[in-house]
Amino acid sequence: MMNGKMKESFKSKKSHGWNLNLYRNKKKGYFGGVCAGLADHFDVDAWVVRLFTFGGFLFLGSFVVIAYIALWWFLDVRPKGEDGYEYEYDEHQQSYRPKKMFKYADSANSRLRRAKEKLDDATRRVTEIERHVTSKKFDLDREFSKLRD
Repeated sequence: MMNGKMKESFKSKKSHGWNLNLYRNKKKGYFGGVCAGLADHFDVDAWVVRLFTFGGFLFLGSFVVIAYIALWWFLDVRPKGEDGYEYEYDEHQQSYRPKKMFKYADSANSRLRRAKEKLDDATRRVTEIERHVTSKKFDLDREFSKLRD
């Protein structure tokens, strides 16, 4: 009785993505869809997970193969029909989006591009401040402020 209940609970959790939207993605996957499913879950490109898997295989050998096979068994294929995602409300975009492990609404590439723009803007402002501080006008303004004091 207890074993049947545990088996049913396992199947239920597996079919619901372990309540983490954690599924195999056979559409984007090459061999079972495990790496593509993990990439969907962590909101990264699939090639990144494949690269880490290959690197892990080079350094850890059969452990990665066993882990891959275990994930293949523990993760169910994403349900067909609907897209299979659980949705959550994103305050930043004021809309619903698929629930991800990380709370970022934008892709990693757009976040990196936005960070680069901010860094470029900060560099531009520092350059302007440096240009002003090293100018003759700054020296003149400083001398006038000394006269007023």
